[in-house]
Amino acid sequence: MDLNSRVFITGHTGLVGSAILRRLEVDGFDSILTATRDQLDLRDQAAVNYWFKANRPEFVFLVAGTVGGILANSTRPAEFIYDNLMIHATVVHAAHLYGAKRLLYLGSSCIYPRECPQPMREEYLLSGPLEPTNESYAVAKIAGIKLCQAYRRQYGSDFISAMPTNLYGPNDNFDVETSHVLPALIRRFHEAKEGGRQEVVLWGTGSPRREFLHVDDLADACVFLMENYKNDTHINVGTGFDLTIRELAELVATIVHPDATLRFDTSMPDGMPRKLLDVGRIHDLGWRHRIELADGVESTYRWYIDHGVS
Repeated sequence: MDLNSRVFITGHTGLVGSAILRRLEVDGFDSILTATRDQLDLRDQAAVNYWFKANRPEFVFLVAGTVGGILANSTRPAEFIYDNLMIHATVVHAAHLYGAKRLLYLGSSCIYPRECPQPMREEYLLSGPLEPTNESYAVAKIAGIKLCQAYRRQYGSDFISAMPTNLYGPNDNFDVETSHVLPALIRRFHEAKEGGRQEVVLWGTGSPRREFLHVDDLADACVFLMENYKNDTHINVGTGFDLTIRELAELVATIVHPDATLRFDTSMPDGMPRKLLDVGRIHDLGWRHRIELADGVESTYRWYIDHGVS
């Protein structure tokens, strides 16, 4: 990519898309293409084809999708599989039809089996059953990987895939019913502090281990991979470090509500026991994360306060 390249960011108002947009604007790109949901339904192949024909993007960041935590995945599986399958298919096909030079597809670490060896290496894909609580989303994400590989093999399309770990940062979803664990924790502890409550009730046992990557680090990785990665195998993006949900909750409490006490509702599901990515491949290419978790949580909480998110 150069600064005059026509770059399309799908989902530019979401967590990942907005971070990539910020990064490209700071770098000085002057032909960034975006479209809101009202302007373009990415599930509609005819509409996506028309948009690509009119705008002719050269580089595509395919980061749009329907996302959520355990509750959202468990109660809306049809939406998660349909929306994501369609979004991946329409954009990849249109990028092929209208000559995009490169496309980066962003998946999720939930593609790996529930009982996957840790840390999870790229070759462990499809080596065992998926986690039931997010199976629909995971199947759609796996299909996206295979879609990019199929277009590479049949048409020679320069499409690549990256699989990030759990993400957080500015423009995250902080709804306690639909969000992922870290923004949900930030909101729960903040509301407890504002309401003068000490006890905060959390789902599960607190024992699952998770890895977290600040979305600005992911945006940096996406630009890096767009410019440097050529392989048809998907590549993991993460920090290489994890912690338990209890340890995460204690960290968030220290930053948001130091007087809080934790209680875990063990009748609720934990999800996968552990999700830690093997990031050896991207490290070998020369990329590493920069934002440590405590600093990232603190800055994300400041963003939450400053933007009055509800």
